[in-house]
Amino acid sequence: MAEQSLPLVDEDASSPERPTAGQGISRRALLGTAGATGLVLGAAGGAAGYAAAPAAATPLASVGSREVMFHGKHQPGITDGLQARGHLVAFDLAAGAGRKEAAALLRRWSRTAQRLMAGEASATGDTDVARDAGPSALTLTFGFGHSFFARTGLEKQRPVALDPLPDFSSDQLDKARSNGDLWVQIGADDALVAFHALRAIQKDAGSAATVRWQMNGFNRTPGATAHPMTARNLMGQVDGTRNPKPGEPDFDQRVFVPESGTPAWMANGSYAVVRRIRMLLDDWEKLSLRAQEAVIGRRKANGAPLTGGTETTPMDLEKTDAEGTLVVPVNAHARITRPDQNGGAAILRRPFSYHDGIDADGTPDAGLLFVCWQADPLRGFVPLQRKLDRGDALSAYVRHESSGLFAVPGGAARGEYVGQALLEG
Repeated sequence: MAEQSLPLVDEDASSPERPTAGQGISRRALLGTAGATGLVLGAAGGAAGYAAAPAAATPLASVGSREVMFHGKHQPGITDGLQARGHLVAFDLAAGAGRKEAAALLRRWSRTAQRLMAGEASATGDTDVARDAGPSALTLTFGFGHSFFARTGLEKQRPVALDPLPDFSSDQLDKARSNGDLWVQIGADDALVAFHALRAIQKDAGSAATVRWQMNGFNRTPGATAHPMTARNLMGQVDGTRNPKPGEPDFDQRVFVPESGTPAWMANGSYAVVRRIRMLLDDWEKLSLRAQEAVIGRRKANGAPLTGGTETTPMDLEKTDAEGTLVVPVNAHARITRPDQNGGAAILRRPFSYHDGIDADGTPDAGLLFVCWQADPLRGFVPLQRKLDRGDALSAYVRHESSGLFAVPGGAARGEYVGQALLEG
């Protein structure tokens, strides 16, 4: 769990409103700001959207009103802030389904994503789960796995960067919960809004694709702290201090494929590495606070380096104590994951925590749904994980149980769907 911070990115772009049947005002128009008029259940509207409240209804809270744009240079869900609820789901194309069926599926998914992210109902067969909620910062992000290209006859368009990840000695991977032809990341600040999107995407798959695996995650709810703070993981550690930030000179270079990149259809896209990392919490919680901090290299209370200062104070890797011992141990997680200790390798981490119940022996099945973004996994995740594999103190307290690598193309322009340059190029 490389130690990097994640910024919040708000988007204010607007798009045409879709009138609600018989009302002349769209649900999206009602939900666009924190002071938007709320909605009530109503029979009018159908596929065109929900019915507007006729009079003074309760305004949506700011958490529910925040909207992320679907269309743009990059897909949503990469640089946006951590969301309170997430679903990761992989699909395999059905037997006999190929490029034509995949294109139709991505067209359906993109249309659904655009509507749901705007706080509107699905075009057909909406379940009403999110009827009285706003957009809630919903994002849907789509990617292609290595196997997708053979299934669709597009092997020549498969990026070299999508070659399978190498084996790592600490891996204990469940193949049934790894990889997949297609991958969808769903995030929202409301659990019902996120589930609504998950159900819509599954229904849209129809006979073209079937679910290979699906995982559920969560983060702290925005507004739960007095001011924005770096997230904590289930070990209680501040987790994400050194994430690259949009606006830094080399951010796009590290995270996104350039306009001139190869293959051309990946321009402005990124590569997502997805790992289900189980935390051995019973073992971790037996450690003293001092021992936990030595494993990480940072103070548990505030994320400050053991060498002093605040969370953002640069770590002094050469500092020693009175006995001449390094203050930050040589195998501390924070030391090993620093870009300057890995030839500049850096990733944009955007994870979710998970808890999938208690095993028969009382052990919690809990940990991190690790998602990281980079322009090239061979220059991002792979060198970092190899370094961790060789001697990270944290390795004794985590277990990598599933893995996937997905090519996530750039964002869709208006009138286009995600992946159109690949599937129709």
